Amino acid sequence: MAELDSAQNSLWKLFLTVHARLVEQVEQDFKQAGLPPFEWYDMLIALKQAPDQKLRLSDLAEVLLVNRTNVTRLADRLEKTGLIRREVCQFDRRGAYAVLTQAGLEMQQKMWTVYAESIAQYFSRHLTQKDEITFTRAFSAMLAALDEESV
Repeated sequence: MAELDSAQNSLWKLFLTVHARLVEQVEQDFKQAGLPPFEWYDMLIALKQAPDQKLRLSDLAEVLLVNRTNVTRLADRLEKTGLIRREVCQFDRRGAYAVLTQAGLEMQQKMWTVYAESIAQYFSRHLTQKDEITFTRAFSAMLAALDEESV
């Protein structure tokens, strides 16, 4: 059992290292292309995919897996550049929506062009179809188990 634990621990460390290095590389690619940071892309795509291209900040924090304070700070930066705007929630004056602007949509599309190339170059080209199926099954099972446990 100790051998299995060691192998699992090594795999976990490798997974975390690969994830961190891939995100770092995408960040570099964005910077070289004169684009904003990676975290901006996450907010822009979340808003693009949302109904009416808007989300309450609290819901956006859940989607982005960050706390409300961090999402508010990020929204402040994107709002200053005109990529999003805020709308007051009609039903809860304390709440606010982040709304994707046309400039935000255009920026998301520019960033996606670089991001897609990065995914292909640093991730996808190293996977066989069998690898893709195996990873998809394993990650889906992990997420399903985590979702069940959090209910």
